[in-house]
Amino acid sequence: MDGGVNPMSMESVNELCINIYVGSTEIGMGLTGFGVFFLFFGMVLFFDKALLAIGNILFVAGLAFVIGLERTFKFFFQRHKFKATSFFLGGVVVVLIGWPIIGVVLEIYGFFLLFRGFFPVAVGFIRRVPVLGSILNLPGISGVSITFICCV
Repeated sequence: MDGGVNPMSMESVNELCINIYVGSTEIGMGLTGFGVFFLFFGMVLFFDKALLAIGNILFVAGLAFVIGLERTFKFFFQRHKFKATSFFLGGVVVVLIGWPIIGVVLEIYGFFLLFRGFFPVAVGFIRRVPVLGSILNLPGISGVSITFICCV
C-alpha cells in the first residue's frame, strides 16, 4: 500500500450518491408536507400571516429538495410558464409583505396555472383508488371532472 491511502471504489461512490439522493428526497417530502400543513393551518386560522409565510417557504424549499434545484428553476422559469410563475411567486411575496388574503388568492391562481398539466394525471390516479374512484365515476361528478380536466 502506498501510504495507507484507500481510494473509494466506484460501487461505493455510486452507493453514496444514491443514499444522498434518497435522503434529500425524504427531507424534501417532509418539508413539502409541513409546508402544506402550515398553509392549510394558516388559512384555517383566518389567514395568519406568519403561518402562511412559513408554509410558503417550506413548500418551495421542499419542492427544491424533491426534484432538485436545477429542475426547480427549469420548471418555474420556462417561457410558457412565466405568467403562472409570476402569480405564484408574486403571491408568496405578497404574503411575506403582510397581505395574506390577496397573496393566497394570487398563489392559488398561479398554482393552478403551474400544475394544470398534472391534474389529469392526478385525477386518473384517484379514479383507480377503490373508494375515491367510485365517487369520481358517479354520473354528475364524472362529467364535472372530465370537463375540468379538458378545460384546464
